Amino acid sequence: MYEPFYNLSEKPFTLLPDPGFLYMSDKHRMAFSLLEYGLMNHAGFTVISGDIGAGKTTLIRHLLDNMDREHTVGLISNTHQTFGELLHWILLAFNLDHAGMDKVQMYQKFIEFIIDEYAHNRRTVLIVDEAQNMSAETLEELRMLSNVNADKDQALQVVLVGQNELRDTLQRPDLVQFAQRISVDYHLKPLSEEETANYIRHRLQVVGGRPGIFSDAACKAVHLYSNGVPRRINLLCDTALVYGFAEEKYRIDARLITQVAREKQQGGIFPTFHAAQDDDFPAEEPLSAEEIEHIKSESAEQASRTMEPILSTQDDAPAEITATTDTSPSDDKSAPTRTSAQKSEGEIYWEQQVTKPVPKKKRSWFSLFARKAGSN
Repeated sequence: MYEPFYNLSEKPFTLLPDPGFLYMSDKHRMAFSLLEYGLMNHAGFTVISGDIGAGKTTLIRHLLDNMDREHTVGLISNTHQTFGELLHWILLAFNLDHAGMDKVQMYQKFIEFIIDEYAHNRRTVLIVDEAQNMSAETLEELRMLSNVNADKDQALQVVLVGQNELRDTLQRPDLVQFAQRISVDYHLKPLSEEETANYIRHRLQVVGGRPGIFSDAACKAVHLYSNGVPRRINLLCDTALVYGFAEEKYRIDARLITQVAREKQQGGIFPTFHAAQDDDFPAEEPLSAEEIEHIKSESAEQASRTMEPILSTQDDAPAEITATTDTSPSDDKSAPTRTSAQKSEGEIYWEQQVTKPVPKKKRSWFSLFARKAGSN
């Protein structure tokens, strides 16, 4: 909708977790480093917690995109109050056939799978997202499964990711044994005001947008009303771009953010950390006619550069396609891909980055689930 107006290749503030947009704040970098440390150092249990929308799932998907073939990964992401049989979900996560099996048979199936993976120099990693929904009894059952580990060898590693309630559950007296097996844990806190501004501009840079689409005051307003939680930041910024497009605003100012926050708060669903008032931020000087023309000129030039490869390909295409033309899918390895450094170096602030689109990584994160390296 608003993408052509702001010259964006796609929506920068979607609510879906996307590792291609991951901004590595100091807090997210620390959480990711501890995740990697836990895997590399054979930690039995790793726990990452944080507020709703803090970016935990995005971190996990970024981890999955960067894991090597020494790990066989299974993901459980749909825990709920009627979770059911734990072993059923574990076998499903690793794509193991368990039809018609009772609990003992499922347990034996999983243990044999772990041992077989370990015999082939692969460690089994079970990741449980939204783990705050797991009961104390289910967590204790998970601890018992980890008894397959012996001596210094960690054949099974478990990563638990969840909201604040997960930490509350793990502090229960009847889960002391479980808590003592947690080697790595980290609580992901909201972004600071500076990190919020850099987060917004990072996501704009990923899709080729101008860093100045949101004014400095607008970024402060977003932090004030979102409390620095990434998902709430995305919600405010996405709606603000819709409003800005409707009003033909080339720059989103603080007053527009206040308007968006106030209307969402009036709906009673958006969390109110600070009641939005018109006098929260002073009015900002509007863009001059010269600045607007400059923005339009830059947008036109960028659009022209984007179209050049397409037009060049069309000019080089043959006038006719004969029956012998090879119509098999192209396996072009030269297509630009998003490098690991580009994805993970969120600390490179927007001022130091070019404002051209960064091609997003095309590999599907879920293709790593329950994979096996090589043949048995």
